[in-house]
Amino acid sequence: MPNLLDIRRRIRSVKNTQQITQAMKMVSAAKLRRAQEQALAARPYARQLQALMAGLAPHLDPQVLAEARLAGADWALSELLVRRPVRRRRVLAITTDSGLVGAFNANALKASLELAAAPEGVESSYVAVGRKARDFFRRRGLPLAGEHLGLFARQVSYEAAQAIAREAMQAYATAAVDEVVVVGNEFKSVLQQVVVSRVLLPLQLPAAGDAAGRDYIFETPPAELLAALLPRALETQIYRSLLESLASEHAARMNAMEAATSNAGELIDYLTLNMNRVRQAAITKEIIEVVSGAAALE
Repeated sequence: MPNLLDIRRRIRSVKNTQQITQAMKMVSAAKLRRAQEQALAARPYARQLQALMAGLAPHLDPQVLAEARLAGADWALSELLVRRPVRRRRVLAITTDSGLVGAFNANALKASLELAAAPEGVESSYVAVGRKARDFFRRRGLPLAGEHLGLFARQVSYEAAQAIAREAMQAYATAAVDEVVVVGNEFKSVLQQVVVSRVLLPLQLPAAGDAAGRDYIFETPPAELLAALLPRALETQIYRSLLESLASEHAARMNAMEAATSNAGELIDYLTLNMNRVRQAAITKEIIEVVSGAAALE
């Protein structure tokens, strides 16, 4: 049976841990509000960008689009629209740089492996966004085509999304890969984060819908506008995925720390009850010894 000193020492240790988890929960809750606002604000922009491209699609001049090139690139933007049989897939896995987020990273990485495994015969490579993804792929000896660390240390920058998008476009346009997919957590609520996957490349022009019947007057040729919007659409998708993952990370860490704080409280109650039992047993033993000694003297 443990002595009182050991139990008191353990209670003190658990209380210190409880204070840390409570502080981490409060910090994550404060960061979550800003991250949630950014993630929700990015959704209407992405929808309006898709609607704008849908309005331009019926007026597309393929020849002009085929000749349009991204600044600094030696390939035409039309190559991002070409569909090829998928033999080489690149998976962009978004995780965190630190832990204490429950099953947040495990779910995203599991989905990345399942996506890469199906269908059979497809060669998959990975781009790790976050230190957890990088370490996971390295430990398993999986092909790592790139890594982006420290993106979530402060505020997610649009420049980081541009860099990731440029790498993806270069790989697809040069036929190094036949498909690019992003896998990450999407923020639904404080209590729910869902792992989602989106096909980034080849780019898909949205359906024209109601915009097809409208008559626009374009100062700039529609194909040139669309050529400028296609890279921006890809960058926006990646940027939105980063913002969604950041909001989901803070929510997951807040929930994990809340559960840890609650578990620490339950453990403290159990240890306190155990300590009282040990102390009561010691007192009872001393009383029995005193009574037995007094009875022996009679």
